[in-house]
Amino acid sequence: MSIQNPMILSHSFLADMYQDSYFPKHLVDQLKQILLDLCQQIEAQKPQNLDALYIFTHVATEHINVLQDAFDEAESEIETVARESIGSDIYFIAQSYGFVDADQEELISPRDW
Repeated sequence: MSIQNPMILSHSFLADMYQDSYFPKHLVDQLKQILLDLCQQIEAQKPQNLDALYIFTHVATEHINVLQDAFDEAESEIETVARESIGSDIYFIAQSYGFVDADQEELISPRDW
């Protein structure tokens, strides 16, 4: 399934991370794929309310948590710039699918980065 939402298709995910050589591009690519997978899941399963959306975003956040070790091994980490970039992109995703009342912190509440 391919993403249909035009706002998502035109968005540059994780732009700050791609522009900073501190973040290994192959790991940023993996983060981006998690975000795109989240978009595909939202389009396929169409969560009916915020609680359903939060289930999806929490799973995505937990997948991001797993990548922390890979960042550490590459002498990088999911730190302030990364947190802001990931968090704002997940919030953008929620907004793009009509969840205008989504709580930005709740979207990523299981994060440990």
